[in-house]
Formats: sequence, structure tokens, C-alpha cells
Amino acid sequence: MVLNSLDKMIQLQKNTANIRNICVLAHVDHGKTTLADCLISSNGIISSRLAGKLRYMDSREDEQIRGITMKSSAISLHYAKDSEEYLINLIDSPGHVDFSSEVSTAVRICDGCIIVVDAVEGVCPQTQAVLRQAWLENIRPVLVINKIDRLIVELKFTPQEAYSHLKNILEQINALTGTLFTSKVLEERAERDTESQVNPNSEQGEQVYDWSTGLEDTDDSHLYFSPEQGNVVFTSAIDGWGFGIEHFAKIYSKKIGIKKEVLLKTLWGDYYINMKAKKIMKVDQAKGKKPLFVQLILENIWSLYDAVLKKDKEKIDKIVTSLGLKIGVREARHSDPKVQINAICSQWLPISHAVLSMVCQKLPSPLDITAERVEKLLCTGSQTFDSLPLETQALKAAFMKCGSEDTAPVIIFVSKMFAVDAKALPQNKPRPLTQEEIAQRRERARQRHAEKLAAAQGQAPLEPTQDASALETSPQREEPRGDEQQVESMATNPVPQEGSNQESFIAFARVFSGVARRGEKIFVLGPKYSPIEFLQRVPLGFSAPPDDLPPVPHMACCTLENLYLLMGRELEDLEEVPPGNVLGIGGLQDFVLKSATLCSLPSCPPFIPLNFEATPIVRVAVEPKHPSEMPQLVKGMKLLNQADPCVQILIQETGEHVLVTAGEVHLQRCLDDLKERFAKIHISVSEPIIPFRETITKPPKVDMVNEEIGKQQKVAVIHQTKEDQSKIPEGIQVDSDGLITMTTPNKLATLSVRAVPLPEEVTQILEENSDLIRSMELLTSSLNEGKNTQMIHQKTQEKIWEFKGKLEQHLTGRKWRNTVDQIWSFGPRKCGPNILVNKSEDFQNSVWIGPTGRSSKEASRYRDLGNSIVSGFQLATLSGPMCEEPLMGVCFVLEKWDLSKFEEQGASDKQNQEQIDLLGERQEEDKIHPIGEENQEVQGVCLEPFEKRTSPKGDSSITDCYGPFSGQLIATMKEACRYSLQVKPQRLMAAMYTCDIMATSDVLGRVYAVLSKREGRVLQEEMKEGTDMFIIKAVLPVAESFGFADEIRKRTSGLASPQLVFSHWEVIPSDPFWVPTTEEEYLHFGEKADSENQARKYMNAVRKRKGLYVEEKIVEHAEKQRTLSKNK
Repeated sequence: MVLNSLDKMIQLQKNTANIRNICVLAHVDHGKTTLADCLISSNGIISSRLAGKLRYMDSREDEQIRGITMKSSAISLHYAKDSEEYLINLIDSPGHVDFSSEVSTAVRICDGCIIVVDAVEGVCPQTQAVLRQAWLENIRPVLVINKIDRLIVELKFTPQEAYSHLKNILEQINALTGTLFTSKVLEERAERDTESQVNPNSEQGEQVYDWSTGLEDTDDSHLYFSPEQGNVVFTSAIDGWGFGIEHFAKIYSKKIGIKKEVLLKTLWGDYYINMKAKKIMKVDQAKGKKPLFVQLILENIWSLYDAVLKKDKEKIDKIVTSLGLKIGVREARHSDPKVQINAICSQWLPISHAVLSMVCQKLPSPLDITAERVEKLLCTGSQTFDSLPLETQALKAAFMKCGSEDTAPVIIFVSKMFAVDAKALPQNKPRPLTQEEIAQRRERARQRHAEKLAAAQGQAPLEPTQDASALETSPQREEPRGDEQQVESMATNPVPQEGSNQESFIAFARVFSGVARRGEKIFVLGPKYSPIEFLQRVPLGFSAPPDDLPPVPHMACCTLENLYLLMGRELEDLEEVPPGNVLGIGGLQDFVLKSATLCSLPSCPPFIPLNFEATPIVRVAVEPKHPSEMPQLVKGMKLLNQADPCVQILIQETGEHVLVTAGEVHLQRCLDDLKERFAKIHISVSEPIIPFRETITKPPKVDMVNEEIGKQQKVAVIHQTKEDQSKIPEGIQVDSDGLITMTTPNKLATLSVRAVPLPEEVTQILEENSDLIRSMELLTSSLNEGKNTQMIHQKTQEKIWEFKGKLEQHLTGRKWRNTVDQIWSFGPRKCGPNILVNKSEDFQNSVWIGPTGRSSKEASRYRDLGNSIVSGFQLATLSGPMCEEPLMGVCFVLEKWDLSKFEEQGASDKQNQEQIDLLGERQEEDKIHPIGEENQEVQGVCLEPFEKRTSPKGDSSITDCYGPFSGQLIATMKEACRYSLQVKPQRLMAAMYTCDIMATSDVLGRVYAVLSKREGRVLQEEMKEGTDMFIIKAVLPVAESFGFADEIRKRTSGLASPQLVFSHWEVIPSDPFWVPTTEEEYLHFGEKADSENQARKYMNAVRKRKGLYVEEKIVEHAEKQRTLSKNK
């Protein structure tokens, strides 16, 4: 940008009503960055000839090579219309599904968005996803239908066909908006109903029989896209033209003499013009009349393209003169027709004017933020706005007002941190030389040149040396001016300037209220911060400086060190930023990890977390090539974690450093960043670690050759039954229906456990409600600790009952009677998709009410033993018996829990009275001790009395030999759970992607070939109307997806490209332990049955990776001897 316009930008930032914060959203390759180029070129930042070729917003090298955007980046544009001047903060976002987390970060800080749709491909899967993201954030969309030139040049449509095709696309998008709107209305309706059931006295109680669902009354006309509303623009970004209907309505109202308002309503739709009567009529299809849109708009564009493509010079000249345009000689003579079209159209229908005027008219300014959006942003978790403290509710007014006075609270949301090279920061850039300095340098250069000449001519050497020394000193005296400047500017840079780390982190943020000033102190609120806690600790009306406040968890205090104006690839320094603007903040890297809320008042809650569409699923282990470089790798991974909103960094129990990313392209980008920017070392990357889950199923009814089990003759009952026996060690009883009974090593307690598969719907409900289960867990643990629990909010309570109701609805039948009330725990990690059900008579405990109200010693004792059993269940569900992967969809039922011997042992202790007194004291202490949810605490503190109780018998070896009783219970429970799984039919569950592929009919066969080779399953295929494109929806195991996109592109010569999104877990039908047992199976599969078993292949691969025992022959086909001569 030209330097003098920075002042212009600063001036424009102050007028909040004329600011527009917008992001460009679309499916991959629909033309977002090209459109952004066209808008940037209107500000003179890049040449209009390069718009679309330069892709200015794609500043990374790999973005330019791959041709896709990988990050969201912002730029500020100036647009003047009718004496009004607007500041447009434009954010370009990626369309590739792997980077959809970047879309979430962009959408949060915008007020409106431009949805771009390719005129040929129409609505694609990612278009739906971004529209949903915009909808969830309550931001208003406008539509740009791009690449209209493809309808003319590639598909060779007539104007009439193009019109019906465009109408079709609009209908599809409006149908999508309609479904989003309907679901919202129905949700609100459902909420109202639950409220009216809770308060039957309220007036709404009578609405129970009203079946209208409120859809008829709610006005939704403003939501839909239609050209006559002015929220649709038709463009071809690569050719630099675009128009809204308004532009043509103005022209034709003068030409034809029909009012502009009438034309605005009729230019889109089935209307035609009767030129004689100068009237606009409804189209009668039979007469073959052309709609106005075709006749007055499309035909003109078509004829222009036709003339240029056929190189009809006379016609081109005629068009140019009739439009009153001036075309340069270079463009007029150019051999490439695209250049001519661009030259004519960009003057006739400039795209930047069409898009930016629509943005300024139709999208809201920061002042127009809706109350609904503010309330949604401030309510984290399951809270409602009314339940927030009054100080917090008062902030809503500040949001709505968006005031810039000093009293207004400063509220800033940081949506992501991004890394820039420290050299690119404004304070480190070389400053431009002044005229005097240039003159001095010129003089110096002349003198040096004169010396050289003199020396060459062999003059007396003495004088020049003096001269030269004088000259040499003067540069040294002069030079420091530049140097000092450099040193000072380095000093202001907050980044520690080490030789290796030249990356500086800048926060991508927006000011929602108040003015952000450089050097101002501000609070950084983490996502778990609670203003309620702060208000409890700090008295009302506090006026202490921020540093003197008592420490509050998840809150830090920092200084806004540098504020930047984001200009695509450039950054400009700012002193202050008024409300409603997008900005970059330097110096927050030690305070903010990925996103945060900055506020001058601690009564502000952290904003609701960003919702990411893509789940990170692809894991790889990373290690340095040279082990000595491990510290650089760890440091580099920390920086990468901060710089990418979606990536996750874990250190596994095995000590591996694991990188979890959203897909293959995302993984590649993270690895490149790690090697070249953050760690700057050579790294070796493992094969992808593919997650699996283990489960059990109902016993199958037919065998592998579809014979009914039990009917056919078992000729060879081979190693199968023996194997089953060997799985279960001695001393463990197994019933015919799979009930496992085990005794602890000291023979004092006996447990009976059975494993039952959960119905699919229940597993799904448990997965969806994991957050709710976690909050229930926190509540019960705080109850157990005897803390004054935070008031459970009514809304949360309702959600818990609703969740319980759903479970009861699906767990019906004799087998599941009363199961829901007896759920004791969820697992793994206390919030997973497995349940532990307690059916023992002695001890009743349920996750819904906490332990039963007895506060007697007996209850507390049982509770401590119960904690050990739950811990055993947690360990068992965390790593299953097949390949140490977590379990999913299993219900463990604790049928019996016999502690009679343990009781007897306790009773016999009473012989020693002193011991009993001591025990009583210890138990009192035990009641006081809070019992945490951590297992270690349970083992360590709370269970000492029981060990004490066993020792006085004189035979202390019982305790010493087997360790503490709590530990024995944990181990026994874990083993019992594992054995109860192994007696049931075990299955592996694989993670599945949904795969959307767009392909032309001639490569359809090849797409199917690649899918079937990789165990994919096609769900549906449909043809797009008006094109020869097919849309294929399929599911594909994550394990088979590596290299899938590349292979499809190679096999189809680049005509089909897939989009992969993680969708669900699916049971692999084959049994990993299957061996042939009947004659038919022998005949069919052979004695070794070594045909490929997918589940066994996956299981063995995971076991090998984890270093577990794998049952496979080291030498295969030993009878085939290979001699050396053969081997040559």
C-alpha cells in the first residue's frame, strides 16, 4: 500500500458505522482468493493485470505451489461510494476441509460473509459446511456466483440455459438456508415447550396442542438470497467483471423509460418486456418469450464473449464505442482473447464495485451486532445469559454500543495466533533513506571512484591516503545515524532475538468494545475462567491496580505491546485501534495459546469456544534425526501448537511426541512448518498412527459360509476350543452366559462381572453428551468432597434428565430393566462411551444421585472400595485385550460383589480394643479428608484404615504379600472386565471418513476402482443437473485413506478430487480370531485359512507398533528352499 494512505486508514477506523468486517467463504477452488485479488487491485495494492494470477493473500510458498489457501489472512480496503467512505476489513479463508478450523477463526471476528459459489459446480459439501459455520456464529451472508465465464466458454450454454442453471443454484442454496432456519425455529419451539412444562402456571401452558411449530408466523424472507433483494452478485473474477441487478436497472430505466424500482423487481424472474407497449409482462412459456434477465443482461455478455473469441474486430470496436470505453492498444492487439475480455469487462462491469457496494449496503457494521449474538458469545457451556452475574450482563450494553469513549470497557477477542518472520515486523524493516542521506552516499561513492582513478594513474601515494583516511572517517561518523535507528528499532521488538528463533507471534483479533491502546494493561481470560469466582474473591467496587489483585485461576495480566494493521503480507504500526476493527497484537505469545478473550474488566466471561467442523484424527509420531536435537523439537512443537488452531500435540505414555492433524494436507503443512520455521532441524516421521476402538457383538447366527451355527456337522473341532480355554487362566469361573467370577489375591473379596454390547444408538448418545457427563462427574466429586457445591443450574439439571430419558428410551426390554438407574460410572476417563452398571445388593451407588444418603462409617467405607472398582473399570476401558486400544459401546455389569470374608476379617479385629479406638480416630480423619476424583488419592489416603484393620490379626503377610487391598480390587476388577470381554465375540472398530468426490462420467469407473481397492463403500451417487458431473458419497476407513487423494487424481488425470471428513466409528464385521471349524469352512478357506482377514491385519499392525506379542510365523513356506544360485 502507498505509505501516505496509512493515515487515511487510521481516520476511517474511527467511523464505526462505516466499517465492514467480512470474510470470503467457499468450497475449495471456487475462486475466493482470485475474488480477493480483484478487490485488492481496486485499492492499487496490486496491478489489475495481475489480479487472479498473483493470489496476493496466499503468502506462503506451499500455498502458491498447491494452489489452495491454507490460512485465513486479513487486509484492510478503502471504498468510496456516494460521498460515503467505507473501511472494509476483508478476511480470505481456506476452502479445503483440512483447514476448516481457520474458517472458524475468521468467522468469529466478522459481522458478515461473502459466500462464493462456482457457477458450474454449484453447491458443494464445503459450501454447506461454511454456510452452517456462518449460521452458527449469527453472521449475515451475501452470495457471489462466480466463474460465469465457464458457462459460456466450457459448457457452451445458451443464455436461456445459463439462466435456468443459475436459478437452480440459487434454489439449492436457499434450500440449505431454509433447513438451517427451520431447525433453529424448531429448537426454540422445543425450548419454549420445556419451559411451559416446567412452569405450568405460565400463560404458555395452553399451547400444548398447537401443532403449527411457529414456522408460519416467523418471517424468514430476509434470510434468502435473491438478486432483486440485492444480496446476489454474478461475477467472473478471473475476467475481472461482475454485476448486481441494480447496475443494469439504472442503465435500462433511462434507456427504456421504465421506473428503476419496477426493473429491480422484474429483472430476475420469469418476466418479459413488451417493447411496443413498454410494459413488463409475466412470461408465458408457450410463446417462447425470453425473460428480462436473459434478454437485457446475459445476451449482451454472451455476444461480447462471442465477438472476442471469434476475433470479430469490427463487432468488438462497435461494442467498445457503444459502451463508451477506452481500450489500450496493447490489449486491443493482444493475441489472447482473455486479455481483451478482461480489458473491456473490467471497465464496463468492474467486479470490485459490484461486490463492495453490495457489502456496504447489505452487510451490517459492528454497531448492528444483534443481542442474540452477544448473549451467545458470553454464555459458555450450559449457562444461560440470565444466570450470569449482573456485572457481566451489564457488558451487553457495551457490546451493543461499541463505544470508543474512555469509560467503555475494552473487550478484544483473539481468534488465533499466527507466526511471522521477525524481519517482517514494521519496527525491523529498513527505513527509507532521506534525500540528504542519498546525496551524501552519492558524494562518497564519487570520491572513492576518484581515488581509484588516481591510484591507477600512479600519482604520489601519500596524498590519496590522507584523503582516503579523511573520507573513511566521515562515513563512520555519518553511518551511525542509520545504525542507531536500527538498534533502537530492534530494542522495541518484544521477541527475544536469538539466532535460531526468528519467529514472532501476532494475535489475530478484533476489538468488540472500547479503544485498544499500545502499552495498555489488560486481563487475559483463559477458556476456563469464571467471573463468578473472581467476584467472590474481590470485594465490590474494587479500584486496585491490576497488579495488586489477588491471584485468580485462568486469568493473567499483560500489556498490549504492539498493535498492527493487517495488510495481507504486510503489517503497519498503529498507536490505537477504535472498536469494531480487526487488528494484530504483538507480544502476547507468552499469555495466549490459541485463542483468548482480553478485557479491561474481570467481570467479562471468556467468549464461547470456537466450534471446529473438522476433528483432528491423523496422528504421527515425530522424532529428531539426531537425538541431541530433542530440545529444539520440543520447543518447535510448542510453537507449532500455538501457530495452528487445529493441531494437537501429545506426549504418549511410551514417550513418543505425537502430532494430531485434520488430514493429509494439514499434516504435510505442519511437518514443513516444523522443519523449516519452528524447530529448524531434520525430523523423522513415523507411519500414521491409526486409532481403533474395541468392542463386542452379539454372537453371530451364521458362520463364514452362511451356514446356520449349531446345525452343521463339526468334523474338526480344532484349536478353537483349546484356545478359548487357554485365554482364561485357572481359578476364574466362567458361566455359560459369560459371567466371570474372580477373587482378589488375598481371597477376601469376590467379584462377578459380565460384559454386554450396548445398542448403537446408546453409544452415539454417550458420545454426543460427553461434556454433560464430564460436568455430572465434577458435581458428584464435589459432593463427595463435601464442598459447598456450586448451585447446579436448572438448565443443566434439565439437560441431565433429558439425557437420562434418552438412555431409558433406548435401553428397553427385560435385559436392560432398571439399568439406567444403576449406572455407576462412564469410561474411559469418566466420560467415555462405555458404562459400568452396579447390580450388587450390598452397595447402591448411581451416577445420577451420588452415593445414597447414609453418612455412616459403612457408607464411606463402601464408597472407598467402590472407587477402587471404578478405577479398575476405567483402566479396563482405556486399553482393551485385543490391541490395547480404548473400548467403545460396552456395558460391564457388576452382578455380585462379595465382601463377607473381608467383613469377617474386620470383625475378628475387634478383639483388640485399643486398635479399635485408633481405628475410630483414623476413620473420623478419613471423613474429614476430602476424597478427590484422582485414583492415587483414593489408594493413598482414604484406604489406610482397611489395611490397618487387617494387620492386628497377627498374620500381617496378607497385606504385605499382595499389597494394599484397594490395589488388589483395582487389578481384580480390571482383569475381570478383560476376561468378560474375551469370552464374547470381540470386534475391532475403525474410524471412518465420509468422502465426497466430484467426477465426470468418463472417469467414474476409475474412481470406483480406487474406492473398492481401499475398502471404501459407496453410499450414493447423483448427477448434477445441467452438467456431466457426478457427486459420489462414500465412506472410507481412515486406515486406508493415506495417499487416497493422490491416487484418485493420478488415476483420473486430475478430473476428480476427494474431500475427506471424519464421520464416525464402524465395526469391522470380520472376527480377528476366526479359524475354520467345520468341513464347509475347511473346503472354502483351506486348512490355514490364510486369506486376508482385514480385522486381523489391523490388529496385528497395532500390536506390532506397540511392541505386543503377535502370533505369526517367522518362517513361511519353509519347504521352498532357495539356493544362492537361484537368488542371483
